[in-house]
Amino acid sequence: MMATFVYNDQAFSLLATGNAWDITRNMTDGGTAQVGTGLFRGLSADEAFLRARTLVKSIYPVGIKVVGPDVTHPALIGDLKIIGPNVAHPNFINWDKDSTSFQSDRHINKPLQDKS
Repeated sequence: MMATFVYNDQAFSLLATGNAWDITRNMTDGGTAQVGTGLFRGLSADEAFLRARTLVKSIYPVGIKVVGPDVTHPALIGDLKIIGPNVAHPNFINWDKDSTSFQSDRHINKPLQDKS
């Protein structure tokens, strides 16, 4: 049983392996990166899917890393000018969107219901 979803413009797959689940990030060049294996042991497909999305959101937060104290060279992202804070450590600016391109989190295919 496999499910695929997109979060922050990145595709992820959730695959049942025995009584646990594996999460894989699917790269645009055809490669893959293992996010986690043997997760959510004993959970149903729907429960594992919800937990996988939550875990991916924690591992791959949406935001911009700003490294201070360089306040004289702002970071440009499109028309957005980010001026770093005058501090001596990195900062991370989070916002409540699911994607930096403002596309919502979506399902490519939803897991099949457990037949147990």
